Amino acid sequence: MSVAELVEDILGTNLPVAFEAYDGSRCGPTDAEATIVLRSPTALQRILTAPGELGFGRAYVAGDLDVEGSIWAALSLRDRLPTVKLQAKQLLAIAKLLGAAGLRRPTPPPEEARLHGRRHSKSRDAAAIAHHYDVSNEFYGLFLGSTMTYSCAVWAHPSVGLDAAQEAKYELICRKLDLQPGMRLLDIGCGWGGMVMHAARHHGVTAVGVTLSRRQAELAEKRVAEAGLGNVVEIRLQDYREVHDGPYDAISSIGMFEHVGLSQVKEYFDTVYSVLRPHGRFMNHAIGRPPGFKRTRMSRRGFIDRYVFPDGELHEVGTIVSAIQESGFEVRHLESLREHYALTLRAWVANLEANWDAAVAQAGLTRARIWRLYMAGSAVNFEAGNTQIHQVLATRSDDGISGMPLRPVFEQVAAPV
Repeated sequence: MSVAELVEDILGTNLPVAFEAYDGSRCGPTDAEATIVLRSPTALQRILTAPGELGFGRAYVAGDLDVEGSIWAALSLRDRLPTVKLQAKQLLAIAKLLGAAGLRRPTPPPEEARLHGRRHSKSRDAAAIAHHYDVSNEFYGLFLGSTMTYSCAVWAHPSVGLDAAQEAKYELICRKLDLQPGMRLLDIGCGWGGMVMHAARHHGVTAVGVTLSRRQAELAEKRVAEAGLGNVVEIRLQDYREVHDGPYDAISSIGMFEHVGLSQVKEYFDTVYSVLRPHGRFMNHAIGRPPGFKRTRMSRRGFIDRYVFPDGELHEVGTIVSAIQESGFEVRHLESLREHYALTLRAWVANLEANWDAAVAQAGLTRARIWRLYMAGSAVNFEAGNTQIHQVLATRSDDGISGMPLRPVFEQVAAPV
């Protein structure tokens, strides 16, 4: 039996993509938009010893497997992977193809995260952040665009472009927080400084941004200085649990909550509450999961946890609303941006592919492969509804006074010129 015949026997004959194998065999449509190239027997070993997305991901990262053509077409194969169960005849065929060592698990690629210490301790969280963000600022700039924003944009229409959509997201959050000149803003997980710079420039606030990524902090400080905002914006290399200089008039957390972890949710919201003034507003912008998905589905055993977001955990938005209110907040507004994140991720993938050679030069081929696969796979998950994202706006109400207007005034916003 050839490798291609084995693939058809396991995955079926009506394949959405083509396969080419190291033994010269081929299967799948002749006009397929994507071809999965198995370059060595190790590709089969990785796939078979870690079934599902992890095995394919390891093979792709290591270069034992390649994707020629559309990454989006290749990802259509994911729907078949969870149902694969090898039969006795297939195991025998594998043994004949690969020999006695056929089902021995190869060593994972060195890029796979191996963190130590107590999960979500300060030191381990710092290591997890460093694994993801301390890659290369130049590498991120190749696909994030000029705003250097690594979170979901807000798209009035797909034609507006990534940078405009990111500015619109910042403006929407500023208006939800009702930022006014002279206010003091804290941005938890500030990335490369996009939110604090936008808020200072367009709304006249003084702002503090905290991040655990040394490289993010270095570039954010440089961008703040170059924008002439050094007197009103401060960037700190700091854990949110070490922020004690409240009160702040408003607090934003954009794309950081995914790193907090279930065990730390109460401490996280309690900390935010403690440094926010009465009647102040808090915006939590975070990826979540639909009801019914196991909390650990993404985090403990999948490709994203091993290679992209170690220790990341997604929560169902209802549990987050309850947790926010249990810390003393009053939740006043909730908005889903699921389709917006799919558009954002597709824009990032397009930028990465357009700048592929430069990305490889900056971060290496394996890192570029990891980000291409992770971002494209994430876009497909948002489109399918398997992953969600919400903005939850809460106030530190006091004596029944929330400081909110009778009706929202922040909807249908556009980025300022």
